[in-house]
Amino acid sequence: MTTILGIETSCDETAVAIVNNQTICSSVVASQIDLHKRYGGVVPEEASRQHLLTINPCIEEALTTANLTWNDIDGIAATVAPGLIGALMVGETAAKTLAMIHQKPFLGIHHLEGHIYATYLSEPNWKPPFLCLLVSGGHTSLIHVKDCGIYEQLGTTRDDAAGEAFDKVARLLNLGYPGGPIIDKLAHQGNPKRFALPEGKVSLPQGGYHPYDSSFSGLKTAVLRLVEKLKQENNEPLPIADLAASFQETVARSLTKKTITCALDYNISHIAVGGGVAANSGLRKQLQEAATKHNLTVHFPPLKLCTDNAAMIACAAGEHLKKGHISSWNLGVQSRLPITEVMTLY
Repeated sequence: MTTILGIETSCDETAVAIVNNQTICSSVVASQIDLHKRYGGVVPEEASRQHLLTINPCIEEALTTANLTWNDIDGIAATVAPGLIGALMVGETAAKTLAMIHQKPFLGIHHLEGHIYATYLSEPNWKPPFLCLLVSGGHTSLIHVKDCGIYEQLGTTRDDAAGEAFDKVARLLNLGYPGGPIIDKLAHQGNPKRFALPEGKVSLPQGGYHPYDSSFSGLKTAVLRLVEKLKQENNEPLPIADLAASFQETVARSLTKKTITCALDYNISHIAVGGGVAANSGLRKQLQEAATKHNLTVHFPPLKLCTDNAAMIACAAGEHLKKGHISSWNLGVQSRLPITEVMTLY
């Protein structure tokens, strides 16, 4: 039994959690949405300052809620890559300091690996190998999970990530921030078939298209052109619900096609979905239906584990610690680090 205190500060949530052998003892998340809403996106300097203000109260609350002391903690982990440098430094510094004071192992965790391990928290018997569709504000990836720390990236995004596209389209339609939940809510009220929008395709030098890579920049531009056209042709208010539904339908269809194709091509029968966009109802519906049709198993974590949280970081750290992986005190933070280079953190 391994008990880990994990810290996640890669972007705009200050999160601290304690996980014991894939069981969540406590999970605290201090969101910064209200702070960044006025800007329509995350301001890195503001995010870092807010992490400084909230990190200590979050740590204290996590211990109190779990009813544990530092003597009960086996290791301390923090997200060290990828993410906003200033924000990452707050979490890593706090984790290293606590690890030194309490003489515990320190583990630096890859943020995307954390999203992979969110599945383990809700499905304790889940085991590699499996395919992970990771869709968030900064990442859209198809990852072949072979074992703890052993990953092969089969697909990625060439421009905007799925979550980023949701935020940009929401801003285009004056819906506010963050865009994903707002568009998802409106999509339930609209007609997803009203507007035909293009699925992003990535051309190959030898001809044809990459079967697993995604592109959402063209889709975003298509929505912009459609909105401009509707404004010129009509004096009526924009059909916001239909636009939201059509956009969400296109994103979900594109992700579903690529994920199912990849799973079948690589003969992978189990699919896990992680990241903030994993909470999207359109994606959940389409991917579940397609997986069932092809006799594949797909698992979506509970909504609270889709967005950034520290429980997933602690869970990943627990698996690494069991394998004897411990990070150096000299480990720094990185704004970018491929998922395939996870083991360089130990």
